[in-house]
Parts: sequence; C-alpha cells; structure tokens
Amino acid sequence: MTQNPNTNPVVDYQTHPTQYRHVRLSVEGAIATLALDIDEDGGLRPGYKLKLNSYDLGVDIELHDALNRIRFEHPQVRTVVVTSLKNRVFCSGANIFMLGLSSHAWKVNFCKFTNETRNGMEDSSRHDGLKFLAALNGACAGGGYELALACDEILLVDDRSSAVSLPEVPLLGVLPGTGGLTRVTDKRKVRHDLADIFCTSVEGVR
Repeated sequence: MTQNPNTNPVVDYQTHPTQYRHVRLSVEGAIATLALDIDEDGGLRPGYKLKLNSYDLGVDIELHDALNRIRFEHPQVRTVVVTSLKNRVFCSGANIFMLGLSSHAWKVNFCKFTNETRNGMEDSSRHDGLKFLAALNGACAGGGYELALACDEILLVDDRSSAVSLPEVPLLGVLPGTGGLTRVTDKRKVRHDLADIFCTSVEGVR
C-alpha cells in the first residue's frame, strides 16, 4: 500500500497468510478455524487504533483471502469456526475513528467489500456445503455481529456479560451498514417489531 497524506491510500487487495496481521487461519482435517486477533496498531491508514477487535478494510482483506484459501486450497474442509483470540470480546465492529477519517466514497466501498465477503460465506454455505459456526467468546457488536449473522450457527458464551448488539442507530444515528437488519429478520426470522426494538438498544441481548 502507498499513501499520500492528502489522498486515500492505494490499496493492494492481494495478500497471503504469511502477511496476515489480524486473522489466524488453521486447518485440521475437515475443520478450519478463523480466529480474529486484530492488531491495534495495524490499521490500513494512520489516525486510529483497532481496539476491541474492531476492523477496517485491511482486516477484511485478510478475512476475504482466508475464506477463498479455505475454499480452493483446502477442499476437504466442511466446517469453518469463526472466533476470537481476544479475552471477552469477539468483535466490536467497524472502527468508528477509521470511518470518521474516511471520505464518503471510501465508506461506501468499505461497506460494499465487507458485505460481499459475508455474502460469499453464505454463498459457500448454500452451494458448496461449507458450513460456518460463529463461536462468540465475548461481546459482539455492530459489524462483528453482522459477521456472526453471516454464519450458519451462532454460539454465544454464557458468562452473564457477553451480548450481541446492533448499536449503530442509538450511538451513531445510522443503520447497520453490512446487512445486519436484513439478516436478523430474513435469515434469523426475528419478528420485525422485535428487530426494531433490538436495533435501538445499546446493550443488545445477552
């Protein structure tokens, strides 16, 4: 990636597991594990830290690459477990400070690429028989929950503090940007009135 401080960076979408900074990919037989261990100081652009396993485009480029490597380099894999190596947090979603520094065009393309990655997971489940399990070991919010919703099944640790939430509306005044509401209602079959309440709750559901 090259960067001029007055423009958006030129992004290279090609990467390799040896270059990953945020995603840990392991394969054992028919099971692959994608573990989020996002480097706070590994942002694609300067000016923000990726705290609480929040992500930017650089994280999703790695996730996209890892998913395609599972599909094409490890055809024996039937199940992908998506989890986190951070203590008590799965993923807090897209990094708010990154979005604050971004142009409108950058935000649109970021959300588009991110959602296409999630759509690819669902397409692999539907057509290739590759099933996804989200193993949530802590708080899961915003885009982190949208990633979990793209999986076939979600398991949330019962520790009386972990929760799933889509807090974009009450905290930021925007709708979830990568398919959260659609997946809650159309995929998980949550009644629309209950989904409305859910997406206006900061604390979410434990």
